[in-house]
Amino acid sequence: KQWYQRRVRGVPGVITPYSKEGVDCVIMRENTEGEYSGIEHQVVPGVVQSVKLITRDASRNVAEYAFQYAQDHGRKNIVALHKANIMKMSDGMFLEQCREVAARYPEINYREMYLDSACLKIVSDPSKFDVMLMPNLYGDIFSDLTAGLIGGLGLAPSGNMGKDGIAIYEAVHGTADDLVEANKGNPTALLMSGLMMLRHMGLKSQADKIEAAVLETLTERKVITGDIGGTATNPEYA
Repeated sequence: KQWYQRRVRGVPGVITPYSKEGVDCVIMRENTEGEYSGIEHQVVPGVVQSVKLITRDASRNVAEYAFQYAQDHGRKNIVALHKANIMKMSDGMFLEQCREVAARYPEINYREMYLDSACLKIVSDPSKFDVMLMPNLYGDIFSDLTAGLIGGLGLAPSGNMGKDGIAIYEAVHGTADDLVEANKGNPTALLMSGLMMLRHMGLKSQADKIEAAVLETLTERKVITGDIGGTATNPEYA
């Protein structure tokens, strides 16, 4: 049982076409099933089949986590992204579980939206989105799209949350070996992921102090990395 969470929030000092509207949304993604289940086989030479696995339990678990998160953090809107118009059984089951959980949270506005329509609408006006709930593959794509709204993957933290309280936090942009060797990587996403971990552990005050230092550095724009308009190396920034 595992869910992926990414908060995408505009960063002071990093100016994008969306800075005026403001970006502050949360991606909630089921992280074990869907097209990433790894169930593939060759039907005949030249024809392969990949199975999209969706279960009731996993869909309900990620929905329950998303609604509880929204309630705990004062967020009033959740939209479930899907393609149930095409994948009627798999995405249909996912939506059924989302609707059942939503019925227990009448104070939260729940709606549903086609994935492709959501991609168009969020780049048109990201301020209209709050918490977004979706199956695995959609979340992989959509979370990177939203990271682009705030300046790139180097600024977007994430966490993998387990129902038993175990969590793993990481920057999901890959190792970027070429940038590491040149000391040009942006450590912000990794730092912010670490702050998510500290808060998960109950170390809120420590996380707040580190976050304030990071945001102050970004706002001053004196020592920032090349991906957000600076010339600093990774050690200089850190």
